[in-house]
Amino acid sequence: MSFKNLDIIYFTLFPWDNAYSSVSLSFTREFVKNNRVFYVNHPYTWKDFIAGRNEEMVKERKSDLIRGKMRYESIPELPENVIGVHPPNTVPINFLPEGKLYESFYEWNNRLILNTIKQVVKDYDLKDYIYFNCFNPYYAPYLPRPEFQPALNIYQCIDDMTGEDYTARHGARLEEGAIAGADVAVVTSHQLWELKKHLNPNVYKLHNAVDKSIFDIALKKKLDRPAEIKDVKTKIIGFTGNINEYRLNYPLIKAVAEGHPDKTLVMVGPLNSDDYKEHGIDKLPNVIFTGGKHISELPSYLQHFDCTIIPFYCNKLTSSVYPLKINEYLSAGKAVISTNFSVDIRGFAKDIYIAEDEAEFVKLIDKAIAENSQERIDARSATAETNTWTARVGEFWDIVGKHIDQEKFANQEKREPSVIG
Repeated sequence: MSFKNLDIIYFTLFPWDNAYSSVSLSFTREFVKNNRVFYVNHPYTWKDFIAGRNEEMVKERKSDLIRGKMRYESIPELPENVIGVHPPNTVPINFLPEGKLYESFYEWNNRLILNTIKQVVKDYDLKDYIYFNCFNPYYAPYLPRPEFQPALNIYQCIDDMTGEDYTARHGARLEEGAIAGADVAVVTSHQLWELKKHLNPNVYKLHNAVDKSIFDIALKKKLDRPAEIKDVKTKIIGFTGNINEYRLNYPLIKAVAEGHPDKTLVMVGPLNSDDYKEHGIDKLPNVIFTGGKHISELPSYLQHFDCTIIPFYCNKLTSSVYPLKINEYLSAGKAVISTNFSVDIRGFAKDIYIAEDEAEFVKLIDKAIAENSQERIDARSATAETNTWTARVGEFWDIVGKHIDQEKFANQEKREPSVIG
């Protein structure tokens, strides 16, 4: 089913100009094939604005933001029917305790974002549109009626906000209101569905996925070794993703490196804290940290990995995680060793190695490398083929179809892009 005449206002926690890819950009790349998308960035707070004043995009936006203006932006690598929107600066309030002062500033910030969206609706004369909020309950969790008339308010939950101190402070409470106030909520994992289903009768699972056009390259084309591993002669154990203390089991990572001195452990991803140094991982001679890389660079690393790992803690936070990397690894045909952290990861048991403890995890690395046959590589790629963003967007529209006037909105002509100014 398609709804080509519906516009999408996609307000997301993940700005389009973030250095790393996101769920929101992945959905947008698929949406734009049939729908016009207004990609509304998470705003800077005034604190963010001042701290980032030397960053390229902050400097580019400076004139508008100083004057309290929202702005339209073109998003590189996406077609013209994706319109970037950057809101005015907001007041930083997460440090405040819950109470009247917090609520007063919250309402102020919320109105700034609602007014931004109202301007978009007016400027583009939007009549038929969906409001899709991705994991951003801090502002405009849904569009209030009758002030706005979205065909549907949808909230997207991608993680358990109670699992990290910053988001737990206010985000967890605000998200409950966001889900309860939406017409429909979608969540990325089975555990999130269990946690959120009582808040709204219309909560659906919509798992993360993979862009196979990016990661298939690791199987189809000979790629040069990235500079960081150009001279590595050993077998390589690889990890890609954010490197932080909330999910990654640093003692396990250290055990992997020390248990395989004949191999090199390569950690590809942004270093969000220095906690890994407390475990001495940075001092180990066979560990390489590359820092963050653009999603388009990952296949060249994956192609030269002999196996990949998901060394997550098994805790409340990770029990709700459906990691993007699982289908990226499988799409590249890689053997995967994972901890047993969630229901969803156990759903991949036929294609990956799941360890119950540290000793088994370390041992399974040799097994995974030894058993890495072409038959297994093909099976992994086939599994990833069932978990593409194209498939997920199809599931998204199936969900929309259950809650919308199908005769009014389905199978009409795609809107032509329009430009303001």
